[in-house]
Amino acid sequence: MRATGLTDRATSSFEPVGVTARYRRPPAGVDPDPTKSRTRRIWPLLAARRWPFITAIGLSFLSLVLQVQVPNLLNQAIDRSVQGHQVPLEHYVVIVAVIGGLVGICGFVSRWLLFRVAYDFEFDLRNLIYEHLSAMSFSFYDRVQSGQLISRANSDIRSVQMYATFAPLILVQCGIGVVAFCFMLSISVPLALVAMSVMPFLFWAGIRMRHVMFPISWIIQARLAEVATLVDENVNGVRVVRSFAQEGREVGQLADASAAVAWAYEKDADLRARFTPIMQNLPQVGLALVLLFGGWMVIHGTVGIGAILAFNAYLLMLQAPFMMLGMLIMMGQRAGASAERIFEVLDERPDVVERPGAIDLEVPAGRVEFTDVSFSYGSGPTIIEDVSLTLAPGETVALVGRTGSGKSTLARLLLRFYDVDSGSIAIDGTDVADVTLPSLRAQVGVVTDEPFLFSASVADNIAYGRPDATRDEVVAAATAANAHGFITGLADGYDTVVGERGYTLSGGQRQRIAIARALLVNPPILLLDDATSAIDVHVEQLIHDALEGLLAERTTLVVAHRLSTIALADRVALLEDGRITATGTHAELLATVPVYADVLAHVADDVADHVADEPTDGRGA
Repeated sequence: MRATGLTDRATSSFEPVGVTARYRRPPAGVDPDPTKSRTRRIWPLLAARRWPFITAIGLSFLSLVLQVQVPNLLNQAIDRSVQGHQVPLEHYVVIVAVIGGLVGICGFVSRWLLFRVAYDFEFDLRNLIYEHLSAMSFSFYDRVQSGQLISRANSDIRSVQMYATFAPLILVQCGIGVVAFCFMLSISVPLALVAMSVMPFLFWAGIRMRHVMFPISWIIQARLAEVATLVDENVNGVRVVRSFAQEGREVGQLADASAAVAWAYEKDADLRARFTPIMQNLPQVGLALVLLFGGWMVIHGTVGIGAILAFNAYLLMLQAPFMMLGMLIMMGQRAGASAERIFEVLDERPDVVERPGAIDLEVPAGRVEFTDVSFSYGSGPTIIEDVSLTLAPGETVALVGRTGSGKSTLARLLLRFYDVDSGSIAIDGTDVADVTLPSLRAQVGVVTDEPFLFSASVADNIAYGRPDATRDEVVAAATAANAHGFITGLADGYDTVVGERGYTLSGGQRQRIAIARALLVNPPILLLDDATSAIDVHVEQLIHDALEGLLAERTTLVVAHRLSTIALADRVALLEDGRITATGTHAELLATVPVYADVLAHVADDVADHVADEPTDGRGA
């Protein structure tokens, strides 16, 4: 049986399987030097938008400078218009009204620009992290919890974004105190010194608050990530949880994690309760001192009543910035902890990378050579040891071995999901380490024993590797995988949206869709990693009938557990404890290698247990 439209692409020129992302790429990245400070590392992202950012800060500063004029005008109005009758009061009213209008315009434009920069910054940082995660090797995901990554890509980014964009604005508002102090000095030097006498204590409180807030901010972000990890695992593993009636245990674990978060937040609130009143009320002490000494100076004729009112207005104007200073310190500590957690991810380097000068693997004939390949996962035991195996173009070779013998690992090494520790893997004489990763994975299709489907339509899942595929091509691939029958029986046919991970379908249905997805890409080299393990014998035979014609035109490496799958192979390789111990046809090995029959018997028992545990494939099959 042959599916129309599936073989034409095998003789065409190389087309990368990767799809160019259709979004505005970040104009800059994070500084990769881990020795630099957090601010210097994040600065390139802000510097790329420096002009809108600087304009926003400049207009904010201008708005505050204009506001600072008002108390001084109030002083002049009282002295010259109310008491001295030298200048009409309407003159100052008009000036204040104009200043109010200008402040409103500056504030509007400043905030519009600042919020635009803030959300663009967040967009860029989020996409940089996702691009980095998509480039990380499988070994990274073997040791990192997905909930931790989700937390760092969401709440941690938001903390950094808020601080990076709003901290300068708050600092400008706090810095306006310098301008106000200059105006106060121009009115009365002694009274200005009295008004600002509380500033050293305010500075000390801010430094102390910063010192004690950082550790608790780190703990909060880390414990929020732990909660995210638990939720993620329970949502994805809900069937396992319910199968073992462990709902109570999981709720208890989440309650413990939530209690740890609550403790951290309570500690954070306790620290804020200690320091925030100091930050907010010290300016009030300055106001009381101004009233005390200013009143004494008015009585003795040193300053006028207008000066006292102006000083009070200046101090009231400074209250909001100093209140925000406490918030800025808290934001800074949380952002600092979040930035450290983000940089922990960004500073990770992938193990599998393209070498300089890597070439595209263009339409290979399909000769695959494993030469003295050895491999271990990290510092673990050796999984593959000195394996040498050659697949001729168009040949189908079955890998047979006991569970844990390294069959799936060998398939992953061909795709460069991991790099070999020693030896080499070559396609048409070219080491896979010397070709670009997109071109390698475009020419080597894979179907695993645990197919993953996205929460999208059946057609979109089949066309995942070729989003531009026509509906006819999708149907042809589904027909070749013997999936067309059950798909047309679904509620909306090919437009039916499957649930998360495809759990609304049976295991066999998911695997047939995964096979169709690989066949649509139509690679010259195909890996079937126990791809029919969840399919009953009858349906498996139908798929095998469909695959026989297709496999004849491509090099295929089959991780086999069933005799029916082994029957598809031209040759069988027996893998024992990470070594190829024998190769030949199924009949030859059965007749000449006693251990081969033992392995088949052992594998048959495992498959029987696996099939017995699987749900039936009768739903629309």
